[in-house]
Amino acid sequence: MHQQIDIPALLDGDRNALSRAITFIESNRPGDRESKWALLEQLLPHTGKSKRVAISGAPGVGKSSFIDRLGAYLIASGHRVGVLAIDPSSSNSGGSILGDRTRMTSLSAHSNAFIRPSPATDTLGGIAARSKEVMLLMEAAGYDIILIETVGVGQSEVAARYMVDYFMLLLLPGAGDDLQGIKRGIMEMADLLIVHKSDGDQLPLAQRTAQHFKAAMHLFPPKPSGVPVEVARVSSLQNKGIEEVWQRVMKYVDTTEKNGYFQRWRRSQEMHWLEEGSMQILLDYFKNSPELQSRLNALKSQILSGDTNPVAALHTIDHFIKKLLHD
Repeated sequence: MHQQIDIPALLDGDRNALSRAITFIESNRPGDRESKWALLEQLLPHTGKSKRVAISGAPGVGKSSFIDRLGAYLIASGHRVGVLAIDPSSSNSGGSILGDRTRMTSLSAHSNAFIRPSPATDTLGGIAARSKEVMLLMEAAGYDIILIETVGVGQSEVAARYMVDYFMLLLLPGAGDDLQGIKRGIMEMADLLIVHKSDGDQLPLAQRTAQHFKAAMHLFPPKPSGVPVEVARVSSLQNKGIEEVWQRVMKYVDTTEKNGYFQRWRRSQEMHWLEEGSMQILLDYFKNSPELQSRLNALKSQILSGDTNPVAALHTIDHFIKKLLHD
């Protein structure tokens, strides 16, 4: 299959070649594994030059409209924008990703934008690893800004944090009235807090919310980047605050490139990819092992019949895996 990927066309920005390459990378067929690594190794020298930004926030905060406006601004400024949505629930429900895509009206119709839902897998680690690979393909195809959207709940933010250089958290007006109601872990990951929908009747509340968060910043530990967390107000409806948000991103990149943090964090991203990818390889290997599946099915039957218990069964699997690794 790898031989069917037109690498020169992909490197030249051909969207069809990129789509075919992503479909191939997302494949779970064991027979495609070697070709997949070969493809990624060929393309890797052409990656790493983009700016990677995560946009998170609870459902209803307006991530899609914000990404649509931000992406349109970036394209008008001469950039090519790739959008990748990470949603662990998509494997069960089909997700809201495709619906989000239809709401990104400006981007979805633009030739310099490429929108891709995250591949649905059984584990978040698998989503993180494959999303990283898809992001690299986008970079190889010449998309110099990658926007990663997360659902704003669960561990998808952790996966995204280790894929990006800059993390934005969108909040609704009034969110600052109860700091305890917002996950502290997500707050601490953010480089920029954006009070979204700062318009109309919500404007006074949005202004108070922004001030609330600015005053609360001293409650959080200093960022290892050396750049304090900032707070901004944005209205995607009125297209206000978008340019200022990107100016903050570029200021952050400039500062962290000068103090050395940018490259250190890029190395950390690679280490995290190695760890998550290794776990996914092991999981795929054992899921595709006929011997292990046969032993698992036998143990399930014994548990159902009452002939064994989960602890004893796991002990058996532990010994069985050790034997496989040493054979």
